[in-house]
Amino acid sequence: MKKISWVTHPQYDIPLPKNHKFTSSKFSDLYNELHRIGLSKHADIFVPEKASVKDLTLVHDQQYIEKIKNGTLENHEERRLGLKWSPELANRSFLAVNGTFLTTIKAIEKGVACHIAGGTHHSHYNFGSGYCVFNDLAYSSIHLINKGFVNKILIFDCDVHQGDGTASILNSHTNIFTCSIHCKNNFPARKSISNLDVELGDNLNSEQYLVILNETLNNCMKQFEPDLVIYDAGVDIHKNDELGKLDVDDQGLLLRDETVLSFFKELSIPIATVIGGGYSKDNMELAKRHSTVFKAAKNIFL
Repeated sequence: MKKISWVTHPQYDIPLPKNHKFTSSKFSDLYNELHRIGLSKHADIFVPEKASVKDLTLVHDQQYIEKIKNGTLENHEERRLGLKWSPELANRSFLAVNGTFLTTIKAIEKGVACHIAGGTHHSHYNFGSGYCVFNDLAYSSIHLINKGFVNKILIFDCDVHQGDGTASILNSHTNIFTCSIHCKNNFPARKSISNLDVELGDNLNSEQYLVILNETLNNCMKQFEPDLVIYDAGVDIHKNDELGKLDVDDQGLLLRDETVLSFFKELSIPIATVIGGGYSKDNMELAKRHSTVFKAAKNIFL
């Protein structure tokens, strides 16, 4: 039976205060939900190794990397990151960034692959922000090109928040195209400049969102022809999201993911998915939302 490659690690969860906006168990919650609904029988599961400090200097300042490794962030740096440093956070950060890289390798081999993490697009060259420590999208893209796996990469970011760190880190890389479809009146207050920024008004519904999505997919392909797509399937566009400001429902979320995956499948362009943002006090509701891109991958590719 044909299967889809998934990448995950049992050490992705991190300890956080009980009422923190970021769900510290979201990665194991998602894995358990995928198993509960029977999707794991359609998956080949792979586990990443840690990225090295040297490899991470492709996209991050070495002093910043060492601060994450050794737990020497200053108070203002932790506040900007939004996460308290812990050994588990450091460990997860070095694992997850390579998890997305491994996902891209599997996508190139098989046409599609899904990471049960990733989408840390607010991380900048020398600081973390918005719960994002290292930028897995920028890291994986530059790593792939340097190693000769592909020549041109499209980062298609559908998280409700702009991929500011990704755009900033990659602004001089002409063979990596950054596209961000995001809510205009949302974090970050100071936006970066992507190759293509599509700003959405508040309270956009599923039908309106999908029209813009299709226009943007076609616009990307008019401007750039990638060998690989890295798709940030953030679920914070959902109407129940605590930090979202849009009005997309369950069906709209599934249609978004199916639309993106089928668009690139028809063009025979491999696609790697990451889960991006999603915020809820209900862990199970959030896990169900994040499972959507995995359902879509099965529907489109199996």
